[in-house]
Amino acid sequence: MHGDGPAPPPLRGVPAGAAPLRLRGRTFGPEHPVVMAVVNRTPDSFYAAARHDADGIDAAVDRAVAEGADVLDVGGVRAGRGPRIDAAEEIARVVPVVERVRARHPGLLVSVDTWRARVARAAADAGADLVNDTWAGHDPGLVEVAAERGLGVVCSHTGGAAPRTDPWRVAYLPRADGTGGDGGDPLDAVVDDVVATLTAAARRAVALGVDPASVLVDPTLDFGKTTWHSLHLLRRTPRIVQIGHPVLMAVSRKDVVGETLGLPPEERLEGTLAATAVAAWLGARVFRVHDVAATRRAVDMVAAVRAERAPAVAVRGMA
Repeated sequence: MHGDGPAPPPLRGVPAGAAPLRLRGRTFGPEHPVVMAVVNRTPDSFYAAARHDADGIDAAVDRAVAEGADVLDVGGVRAGRGPRIDAAEEIARVVPVVERVRARHPGLLVSVDTWRARVARAAADAGADLVNDTWAGHDPGLVEVAAERGLGVVCSHTGGAAPRTDPWRVAYLPRADGTGGDGGDPLDAVVDDVVATLTAAARRAVALGVDPASVLVDPTLDFGKTTWHSLHLLRRTPRIVQIGHPVLMAVSRKDVVGETLGLPPEERLEGTLAATAVAAWLGARVFRVHDVAATRRAVDMVAAVRAERAPAVAVRGMA
């Protein structure tokens, strides 16, 4: 619900949000933060509550829709280390979910979390709307599939890490030409690298024919980064926003939250919501999450404080 009247003008001094997101002809402006629900068809996801077998997937999807998800992100391979899953097995896990979601919830946008062009093509045939390339173009053919099939694409940053590897002694060096950064902080080197990588990836996607409003950029916290790096990227979200494409922030229950607070995945909700609210205030547009209802309320509240969204009800003091 967005209330009966238009949202008021943006507040002065509030960081501007990125361009609107457009997928399958639907446009999401600043008044509607986009919640992307994680639904994994993997038995070994780092967060046990996100693991779903074939029998439980319908209930998980129905719950995400009821709680306010705009996009469903289906994953078939754990991001971290684990048993090898080839493309055929990934397709067998993911494509039936895409088909069932498209049949049960025709209006729900569907994303597939994969780095493989072959999987992206099969998902497109099944009705997917977006490819979430978490591994930063490791398969250069993936973005070509998105362009050919009219899908959106998420451009990510991993600092050159290969799929399903963990960061080890990660370091980013200041630019040799002395440019970049916005405060003289040595950690700005990671921001410079992220901005350069995402800008180049987004330009390639647009050049291939992907709608600019369907190209998302994700700083990809934790991937190829230390916790210090990820925290710094959160506070420098406005620099990611300045790239000019909708910013996807995937912080849900990640190690950046766990290491900062000293908590296991099952106890990271409050930290996740705090980081999500900061990112939303600083202009991020899309939020990939495990906890849909809590996130929906948090980002809608931030949008209202940012003067981008009207209250659902505003009768106090009016009678």
